[in-house]
Amino acid sequence: MSLPTTMKAVVIDGDKPVVKQVPLPPLEDGYFLIKTKAVAGNPTDWKHIESKIGPQGSILGCDAVGDIVKLGPNVDAKEFKVGDKVFGFIHGASVRFPINGAFAEYVSMDSKLAYFCPPNTTITGKESLSEGPVNSYESCATLPVSLTTAGLALTHNLGNKLEWEPKHSQHKFPILLWGGATAIGQLLIQLAKRLNCYSKIVVVASKQHETQLKAYGADELFDYHDADVIHQIKSKYPNLQHLIDCVSNRQTIQQVYKCASEVDSATVLQLTDNSIENIKPEDRRDNVKITGTMLYLATGHDVPFGPITVPKDLVYRENAIKFINFITPKLHDGTIHHIPVKIYHGLEGAVQITDDIKNGKNSGEKLVSVL
Repeated sequence: MSLPTTMKAVVIDGDKPVVKQVPLPPLEDGYFLIKTKAVAGNPTDWKHIESKIGPQGSILGCDAVGDIVKLGPNVDAKEFKVGDKVFGFIHGASVRFPINGAFAEYVSMDSKLAYFCPPNTTITGKESLSEGPVNSYESCATLPVSLTTAGLALTHNLGNKLEWEPKHSQHKFPILLWGGATAIGQLLIQLAKRLNCYSKIVVVASKQHETQLKAYGADELFDYHDADVIHQIKSKYPNLQHLIDCVSNRQTIQQVYKCASEVDSATVLQLTDNSIENIKPEDRRDNVKITGTMLYLATGHDVPFGPITVPKDLVYRENAIKFINFITPKLHDGTIHHIPVKIYHGLEGAVQITDDIKNGKNSGEKLVSVL
């Protein structure tokens, strides 16, 4: 098929996202081009604009699903062919590759980080989807960032093995997931349960999500609305050694840090740029370390990010590829579910999603736009 030379995409213009006509992205080594069917939003999209991390004119968006229309150099033609339905993560609004992002009619995708859609994947045409097996373009779009980050957090960062339903828990202590109803929180619960990573999965979320999160595998839920929530958690679980801050803002990192064990070595994993510097000096403890996971490292390149450049981490990339290959069959057989979905339309919908996530208009659901 002949491809156009230009396309519509959502780009950073000043301090907002706008739809513009831009050239198609080139295909780097090992990449293929997809015709986009649906995209999903993430907090990182608006943060790239707000924090001025994304260059002016760069294409936004990290979650995309579509059909392969062209194979680039050194893509394994035995594995991929034109017409295949795939989804994957893209570093949208990046300094290194600003002319590629998910919020576009065509997207250049790293074949090593691509997931195959389940057979018979279609557009549902619905305005919303309840949680369930992955069987549509809309549900596939929800997964790349959340699922891959969850997998790497548990394995690369916290040392769990990729072993499906082992008989004994990999760690003999509980994990705390603060923000259990976030997109990554809901996938973390499912993965931690199926990989039997911990003796218990303890989550912090709004009480309204309790039934769903327990169905995924959470053992106990604490409501973050309770003024004494930290006291409640520490009274019942004084030995929390692994804690993930799925929200990762300046307030939640303080709260999660306080929940860590007072005596055992503990690790707080956060998803943005929080560090010990964000903890009040009087609360800091030698036995608790704060670490992070950055999905952009899965690209295998240095990641210029605001004033710093995070050096490439090829082990991180290798573990991302391993996880994607390991978990894809579990998506296809319906074992791992997508979270609830609210559906928008077109690239204008992607602009609206960016704004709605920034303004906290989503709760326990993923916002997806169908192109």
